[in-house]
Amino acid sequence: MGIQQFRLPDVGEGLVEAEIVSWKVKPGDTVKLNDTVVEIETAKSLVELPVPFAGTVTELLVPEGETVPVGTPIIAVETEAAAGNETVLTEDLVPTIPDEPEAGKIGGEAPGGRTAVLVGYGPRTTEAKRRPRKGGPAAAPAASAAPSAPAAVAAPAAHAEPASLPTSVAEGNGAAAHVLAKPPVRKLAKDLGIDLATVTATGPGGVITRADVEAHTTAPAEAAPVAPVVEAAPVVSGQGDTRVPIKGVQKVMAQAMVASAFTAPHVTEWITVDVSETMDLVDRLKGDKAFRDLRVSPLLIVAKAVTLAARRTPIVNAAWDEQAQEIVYKGSMNLGIAAATPRGLIVPNIKNADSLTLPDLCAALNGLVATAREGKTQPADQAGGSFTITNVGVFGVDAGTPIINPGEAAILAFGAVRKQPWVVDDEIVPRWITTLALSFDHRMIDGEKGSIFLADVAGILEDPARALMF
Repeated sequence: MGIQQFRLPDVGEGLVEAEIVSWKVKPGDTVKLNDTVVEIETAKSLVELPVPFAGTVTELLVPEGETVPVGTPIIAVETEAAAGNETVLTEDLVPTIPDEPEAGKIGGEAPGGRTAVLVGYGPRTTEAKRRPRKGGPAAAPAASAAPSAPAAVAAPAAHAEPASLPTSVAEGNGAAAHVLAKPPVRKLAKDLGIDLATVTATGPGGVITRADVEAHTTAPAEAAPVAPVVEAAPVVSGQGDTRVPIKGVQKVMAQAMVASAFTAPHVTEWITVDVSETMDLVDRLKGDKAFRDLRVSPLLIVAKAVTLAARRTPIVNAAWDEQAQEIVYKGSMNLGIAAATPRGLIVPNIKNADSLTLPDLCAALNGLVATAREGKTQPADQAGGSFTITNVGVFGVDAGTPIINPGEAAILAFGAVRKQPWVVDDEIVPRWITTLALSFDHRMIDGEKGSIFLADVAGILEDPARALMF
């Protein structure tokens, strides 16, 4: 039998760190290959991770709510040793990925007992030195009994220190230089102006956890130990002030929006349009058997209008390649729909939206919205977008100047649909009216092309039968 540790992988999106949201197993549980064992929150989404080996869970190495770097051991599993009866830790092996992984699988065991890991997760190039936890055994019995097997480590998983745990604090001196805390916890403390030497550790082996830092910020001042330095403002300060760390989706969104706003020269144009015919079409589709069990909304017709109008003005479905000094016209449209979620703004996209029938496009929109609301949108669903629609109308907003999603050429804001007085054949009548706002990258799209595209979308919404012209 042997103990294997599963390290937090990069799930294929350039992941640096992730938060352990919830464990799906507990010590003593039996797991099979590729069983889901934990749900993590990355900078983009919630992701369920499968375990790449089978056996019995011996320890959960990271508590729920803690953020750890990629490569940190998060769970220990007792498995049948691949060779002999040695106790082996996965961190002592060079992870390999099978040449032909089973379709749909992102984890598994490769021949020779080596551990196949999730896509994008590779071994560290340097060997990590680990510090024994306080109170732990000075040396593992089997380690001295088998010196000829350097890869064998007989120390129980309960005493295996995560590779990311440093022996001292590089940026501190004195007492602070000897506290034990992982990099994300150190960063949190630094951001909050807290001296880790003043924080009471509750983690195994005297490790300071994220919860310890957060608890320290709300502890009564008289109960806190005497600090060698003056602390800065805690998380909660002043009269009702609250400080919240910028992380996850919000952090990524902020970085992306700043990069886009100061890289692509934005131009925004508006058009107000009578969409009464579109609203009539939506009502008819709701009763059509092809849309049974589907939620039909005006956004569906807007999405279809965008894919059709892009055929006439393909530059809106292009990208600027700065390095190659080329404009890349996309072979298909991956239509992004900006979605506001409790975790922040995300933009999942519908792959090949321009090739879908109206019922298929409706089903894809329904699925995208439902998945986003549940917080289950995966990184792959947010990658590769080529044009975005932001439906600000659901908030009662008439229009705006949206910022282009990085890597794309344009974004369309769809405003609220309201009944307003409108002039038809020299008479004022009540009609369904909306405003569309198109922001586009002026490096690629000039005023003429942007205007043609926006007018085409508006024309289709004003007279859906116009779509037959495309």
